Formats: sequence, structure tokens, C-alpha cells
Amino acid sequence: MSSAAAPRAVPPGLPESLSGHAPQSAAQAAVPAPVASRLQQRLMWPLETVCALLMVAIIGLLLAGVVSRYVLDAPIDWVDEVVSIAFIWLAMLGSAVAMHRNEHLRLTLFVEKLSPVWQPRVHALALAAVLSFLGVMVGPALEQAREEWFVTTVTLGLPNTVRVAAILSGLVMMLAVVAAHAARTVGLRRLLPALLLMAALAAAGLLLKPWLMTLGLLNLVIFLVGGVGLCLAAGVPIAFCFGLGVLGYLGLSTDVPLVVVVGRMDEGMANLVLVSVPIFVLLGCVLDATGMGKAIVDFLASLIGHVKAGMSYVLLGSLFIVSGISGSKVSDMATVAPALFPEMKRRGNKPPEMIALLATGAAMADTVPPSIVLIVLGSVAGVSIAGLFQSGFVIAMVLLLALLVLARFKARHEQGDGSRRAPMAVVGRLLLVAAPALLLPFLIRSAVGGGVATATEVSTIAVLYALVVGQVLYGGIGWKRLWAMLIETAALSGAILLILGTAAAMAWSITRSGVVQELSGFLTTLPGGWVAFMGVTIVAFLILGCLLEGLPAVLLLAPIMFPIAKKLGINDIHYSMVIVTAMNVGLMMPPIGVGFYIACRIGDAKPDDVIGAIWPYIAALLVGVVVIAAVPWLSTVAL
Repeated sequence: MSSAAAPRAVPPGLPESLSGHAPQSAAQAAVPAPVASRLQQRLMWPLETVCALLMVAIIGLLLAGVVSRYVLDAPIDWVDEVVSIAFIWLAMLGSAVAMHRNEHLRLTLFVEKLSPVWQPRVHALALAAVLSFLGVMVGPALEQAREEWFVTTVTLGLPNTVRVAAILSGLVMMLAVVAAHAARTVGLRRLLPALLLMAALAAAGLLLKPWLMTLGLLNLVIFLVGGVGLCLAAGVPIAFCFGLGVLGYLGLSTDVPLVVVVGRMDEGMANLVLVSVPIFVLLGCVLDATGMGKAIVDFLASLIGHVKAGMSYVLLGSLFIVSGISGSKVSDMATVAPALFPEMKRRGNKPPEMIALLATGAAMADTVPPSIVLIVLGSVAGVSIAGLFQSGFVIAMVLLLALLVLARFKARHEQGDGSRRAPMAVVGRLLLVAAPALLLPFLIRSAVGGGVATATEVSTIAVLYALVVGQVLYGGIGWKRLWAMLIETAALSGAILLILGTAAAMAWSITRSGVVQELSGFLTTLPGGWVAFMGVTIVAFLILGCLLEGLPAVLLLAPIMFPIAKKLGINDIHYSMVIVTAMNVGLMMPPIGVGFYIACRIGDAKPDDVIGAIWPYIAALLVGVVVIAAVPWLSTVAL
């Protein structure tokens, strides 16, 4: 995201510092490859079309299921099965589209610090690592597809290969896309040595396999810590970092067949609850395109913008409400900042303070439903998503209060000259314009919390509502723009869901090793009991939040930490709130937190200027996290 004037440069939910864009020096050093470019274009048009049609089919089928169940009282028993098949195809083909668009999540902080000489070489190594993973996985995926031919689906009786073949197809598509991209960006001159190095490492690992198998749990450190860490630092997309770590661990230190990795990936992406992820991503796109989010900001500014610290209140309140619609921190910040920053500057607010408040406000709002992180956490840890949604609203209020108090204290010397209360006629008019948008977050929360609809079902209802209201009251969306949003949603969802799949394989590998049982014995006997365990949890997720975007952090530790929390008698919802809030604070903590840099880019300010301003707000959030951890009642009062 280059500036606040171009908030849609990065799709909602996609941190640019984690995007798959190649370093500029690598692009400049690329050898022109028109053949590769033409191959990509010919491949991507039908692929994008299929992805868009799959999105339409999934939303249409889910809406039909809701209507048949609640209106006609005649449930369609095959809907969930067809949606599950369409969803796995969307995830894998969307991953290929994301690869073409360079939208897979990856860490670029370390690569960007390298000299222009080394950047293209490291980029070539990263591409070679991705190609190696995809090439190795094609065989096991084909084997899995063959084995699943004799297993039939429950309702329609189709061979399960119809669904599992999506993984094979996605891997082959990504392999073609990455190969074409590598030829176009780094050229064979750099790519071939990188591939030879990867082959040499694999051969050395196979030769050392008998010795590696004697190392036991030390292999977890070698492959799942050291290997994943090196890949992450080299700019390999996060999904492939996890995948390469698992391949190395299982292939070089165990006798487990690699087809298991395909099965774990399938299981990680197959949960029907996750279908709501792409639909809520699409909802964020619709709200941004129609201007419904901006209508909320304008109304709040007219209502309380004239009081001291009023614009800070408006900023935090807007993030709180808008987050309950889009479910994406980046989309929230990109909607709110351009509308409020000019007026805040006029009133004497300093840009570093504004951006610090924007970043920490976005972290505060990520527990407000429909948070994609909460949906994924509920799916991975087996926690009630309805309960997470109800609790998340209260927890966000706790963090909001902490930030409001600090904002009011900091605004005690604010210059309010010329700031006047908006006429009631203006407030009323803006309320009328914003009312349909303001209704949506309450519709989502009440439908899920009241048991009227699941998170997946309510996501389709919300999209339909936003499309109809946006068309009638907010100017609507053209067909071309809507089609582009469907493809954009498929790409971003594919990038997210591939992380879910490879992280599920990694979590299974860690669990199989037996380290979880040893870790559980250690953590459950810590002096201080559940209080000490909560302290360890907060520190762990603060650190992981700094290094990784939210979803990978949740996926890695949730399967390990939740069983331990249960042994200590900690409520699942309470523990979930501690995890998510600590992780979100870490995401905004300089100098590593990637969310901090996103906020700086949106606010068009240098990170060096904002670092000093953000620490008091981080401290306020940390106080809130400690209070949430220490008082379980806050997380369970709404249940």
C-alpha cells in the first residue's frame, strides 16, 4: 500500500510486507521472457474465470440452503457436500491465482535489508524452494487421488477423488505459474544454480537420513524451527515455509510416507466453517467499493468530532464498527484513515500520534466479529464460533476503553479552535445515510449469537444484504468491478487457506513427535499454575505476532496450547481471547511487527517517526491484555 490515497493497492487483509512481491532489484535484474509471460496470461484467464464462478456457486448454494431450511422447512441435504467440494477447488485454484498476482503472504523485512547484489540471488533461492516443494508434492498428491477413488461421498456417492483432485490440480497449476514467473523475473542464469543447490541439499539429507533418525526430537528444531526460520528470512511464502519444513522433517527423519502431508493439507482446508473466510473477504470488498464504511465514519465525525479528543474517539469508534463488517485490519485502516487524517491534522494532531492510534485501534478491533482470525481459531481449536463472536465484542470494548482513556489524556492540550458541533440536520442526514451500514454488524452478531444462522450462513446473508443495499442506496457496483472482486477474493482466500493446509500438516507432525506431551507436562507443573501459563501464553503470542501474520501464529500454537489450557481448567473462550489479543498487539509492535509498517504506509509516514509515539498505546493495550487474562469473567459474561 503506497499511500492513503490509494487504499486498494493491497487487497483487504493482505499486509504488503507479507505480500509476495519480488524485491525491486530482482525484477530489474530479470531476463525478459515473453514466452513465459504469454503462457501465464493464457493460463490465468480461464483459471480466474473458474475461481469467480466457484465463488458465485458457493454463495448461491449456501443461500439456497438457508432459504430451504429456514423459509421452506425443507433442508437440502447435499448442499454442504457440494459446497465442501467447490470450496477445496476454490482454495487450491485461488492459490494459483494468488501466485500469479504475487499475493502469497511472505516476510520481506530481512530480504529488503540485503544489498542489491544479494537480493536477486536470495529471490532465486526462494523461487527454487517453492518449485522444489511443489515438484515433490505432485507425486504424493497423485497417489492420494488414486487411493480416494474407492471412497465415496456420503450424500451423492461420488468418488472422493473429485474433491482430492483439487489439491493435485492446484499444485500443478502453481508449479506452472511459478516456473513461468521465475523465467520472467530471475531467468535461468540464476534459477538453475538455485535449483541445483536445493537438489544437493535434498541428496545430502537422504544420505544423512539414518543418522538424522537417531536424533529424535532434535529434528523438530532442525527442520521445523531452523528450516522454517531460514525459509521465512529468505522471503519464501509462509505456506511454503511450513510445507518445506514438514517435508524435510517427515521425509528425512521419519518413515512416514509423504502422502500423509496431502491428507493433512486436505483436512486443514476441508472444514466447512472456513467457507465463511472468502465470503467475509468478499464482504469487505463490497463495503469498500460501495462506500458504506465511509458513511459510518462521516456520521461519527459529525456526532462527536467537535469535542476534545473527538477525532481520536471517531477514529477508534470507526475502527470498532467497521471491523464488525469487513473482518480485515488492513481494510479497516484503509477505509478510516483517508477520511479522518486531514481533519485530525487540521486540529493539531501530529501524524505519528495519528498513525500510532490507527495501528493500535486496528489491533483492538480484531476481536470484533466477523473476525477471520476468530473463525479460523474456532475451526482449528474446536471452539464455538458463536461463543467467540459474543465474547469478542466485550473484549474489544475493554481494549477500546484503554485506548480511549489514553487518547483523552494525550489530547488535553489539543487545539479545538474552529471545531463546532455539526447542526442536527446534518447529523440526522448522515445518520440516515449510514443507518443501513450501521445495521449490518448488529445483524451479523445477533444472527450468529442467537443461533439463527451459522458463521458461514450469516456471511452469505451479509454479502447479499450489502449488495442489495449498496445497489439501492450507495451507487452500486458495476459488473466488471464485481467480477474483479470475485477473482480478488479467490486469490486472497487461496493464499490464506494454503497456509491453513500446510500449517495443519506441520501441527500434526509436531503432535506426532510427542513433544506436545512433554511440553504439556512442563507447562502444567509451572509454579503459579494457570497464572504462569497465561503469562507464557501472552509472551509467546506477542513474539509470534511480531514475526508472523495472525493466522500462521494461531495455526502453529493453538493445537498445542489448548489441550494444556484445558488441563489447567481454563475456559476455551477465555483462552481464545487472550491468544488473539496478545497476538494482535504483537502484530503492531515495532520494530518487527508487520502491522506497524502497514499502518505507516497507509498514513504515509516514516516508521522511525512513529516508533516513539506508538509505545504508550502499545502499553495501554498490554494493560488491557493482562486484565483480560486475569479476569475470566470478561470473556464469558456475554455467553
